[in-house]
Amino acid sequence: MPKRHSLDAVIIGAGVIGAACAYFAARSGLSVAVVDRGPVAGGTTGAGEGNLLVSDKGTGPELDLALLSTRLWRELSDALPPDIEYEPKGGLVVAHDEPTLKALRAFAESQRESGVRAEEIQAQDLTALEPHLAPSHTGGFLYPQDAQVQPAKAAAHLLAASGATTYLGEEVTGILRTPSGTVTGVRTPRRELLAPAVVNAAGTWGGEIAALAGAHLPVLPRRGFVLVTEPLPPLVRHKVYAADYVADVASDSANLQSSAVVEGTPAGPVLIGATRERVGFDRTLSPQALQRLAAQAAALFPILSDVDVIRAYHGFRPYLPDHLPAIGPDHRVPGLFHACGHEGAGIGLAPATAALIAAALTGAEPPLDLAPFAPHRDFDGHGGGAE
Repeated sequence: MPKRHSLDAVIIGAGVIGAACAYFAARSGLSVAVVDRGPVAGGTTGAGEGNLLVSDKGTGPELDLALLSTRLWRELSDALPPDIEYEPKGGLVVAHDEPTLKALRAFAESQRESGVRAEEIQAQDLTALEPHLAPSHTGGFLYPQDAQVQPAKAAAHLLAASGATTYLGEEVTGILRTPSGTVTGVRTPRRELLAPAVVNAAGTWGGEIAALAGAHLPVLPRRGFVLVTEPLPPLVRHKVYAADYVADVASDSANLQSSAVVEGTPAGPVLIGATRERVGFDRTLSPQALQRLAAQAAALFPILSDVDVIRAYHGFRPYLPDHLPAIGPDHRVPGLFHACGHEGAGIGLAPATAALIAAALTGAEPPLDLAPFAPHRDFDGHGGGAE
């Protein structure tokens, strides 16, 4: 017979969301196990840039979640080893013409009402912040709360610090339930893990895990590419992107979209993202996507035109049709909790998501209202149908 274990919660997924959930749950006094069919950070987390952004989020529940996470990431940077590479570098969003700058100004004004710090930068002052930025921009906004981590290392250190028992390389093949439907644990090919709570932090596979428990969660993969340059001297001081990136993030389109986000790293290479397209789990390399990114990055920073790209990588963002993650208990299935569907913001939103999950697991007062993130909410009318 498979070995049985008694736990307070089983977390499915060893990416940054699952690792953060384990960390915050353990900090709340719960005994937890983490199960993943692959390694730590083997999915979306390992293919991410490590963006911790408030600059790209309009007023609403996701921005509230991002602001809470910004504070929690600062606290975690003191608690975790320095090689998570936490950098509070700030973000710089630039506009190429006056109408775009006017739209950025209105966007920033609305964000300030929620606690975002955004400082307008005049065209003549942009190069003081970014000396290699193309001189053609009409202005921009500096967001000092934007930051960066190394996502795989952050996930690994969060998981290690949690003290959770981990079962890597084990796919969850079933959600154990009582005859009345209440969750009692999970099954893998090697064992059963018993717990009164199961947290679905399976990223792009969150819909499949929900289905194992008899629930519907319309998570879809949204593919994205990142370019990595040769190691360079410090060239890019902030996280820099053009204003149209904000529209790409909020778009429902399944077609290829790209808007360069350019940033340096402590190791020297410059990272250039990001594209978005819904193509299922197609891992085919897209020359079109890579060429677009390279051209857009060179338009922002002409000095990059003569720099070698040494590799490209891609992953799949877990996309939900209304662009809000599913966080909290699923009222259709007692004992099932969700922490997935963050699309490209999962690394940034991980600590706040985990704090909400820990509160839900323990019955504590959550730091934010869970209602907008309810996994059983109505997704109709938001697009995002089958691939």
